[in-house]
Amino acid sequence: MKKSLFVLGLFAILAISCGKTGSTGCTPAPVASEKAAMVKFCTDNNITYTEHPSGILYQIMNQGAGAPLNATSQVNAVYTGKLLNGVVFDAAATPVSFSLSGVIEGWTIGIPLVRRGGRIQLVIPSALAYSCVGNRSIPPNTPLYFDVTVN
Repeated sequence: MKKSLFVLGLFAILAISCGKTGSTGCTPAPVASEKAAMVKFCTDNNITYTEHPSGILYQIMNQGAGAPLNATSQVNAVYTGKLLNGVVFDAAATPVSFSLSGVIEGWTIGIPLVRRGGRIQLVIPSALAYSCVGNRSIPPNTPLYFDVTVN
């Protein structure tokens, strides 16, 4: 009986953790459920995209020639962030310095696809951005577009 309760309790813990609801009480939208909207955005905006295994759609505008980047690189970048309806929610016209380990997962994955001096357009599924929680002017479960130039 004790063994059965232990196994049942372990199964319940695993089932809860697989849902990734965490303390927010929400479940992130599956990448596949947002893909059609992301592809439409790319098509409507003449973005000839490549699909990353994570679900990010991207187009490298300029590969750059500087040092390679990784998930922990410190970078300077100018960027524009938009919702897929075209509304700009954030932008930096002068370089902003940050560590790729301290930004949304979509940037940690996408920005290292270029080198310093490179420019990339990223369409990021919500699960790799602000997920089901959202942030200030970003509604929950919202894929995002970024145009980023790494200095």
